[in-house]
Amino acid sequence: MVMEKINSEINSIKPSPSPIRATPLQGRGIHTFPFAIAYADTDAGGIVYHARYIEIAERARMNWLKSGMPPPGGDIGFVISELSVKYKKTLRVADEFAVETRVTGAGAVTLDIEQKFVKSGEIYAILTGKAAYLDANMKPKRIPEWWKKYF
Repeated sequence: MVMEKINSEINSIKPSPSPIRATPLQGRGIHTFPFAIAYADTDAGGIVYHARYIEIAERARMNWLKSGMPPPGGDIGFVISELSVKYKKTLRVADEFAVETRVTGAGAVTLDIEQKFVKSGEIYAILTGKAAYLDANMKPKRIPEWWKKYF
């Protein structure tokens, strides 16, 4: 219910005369978050439980966001409003890998984010999503100008 309201408000915001264009932001920074799989991340068969990928990706996003980019003036900041996961290979207990997070596009109030689970140069999962910027009252708000330097 809350996400439906947020998505409705996002869609009602009209672009300003000079909005951030929803174009691919190629060649910009990739944040790398190393991680190792523990038994708690796996199911009875020793493979990573599918929902854990989302939780690990959230840890990587939070690590990226807290690395010098706190929201100003009590704003909530970025929250995920859409998410899709493509599982390509299976991660197992004790696997060490990295989550690579990057912004692939931007709108007036949202970022398109891609996160890849990479082990030894191979992609194991890809999460794509949209993150909406929210103010202190949980309302969609234009992404602050100073954020643009990060994507």
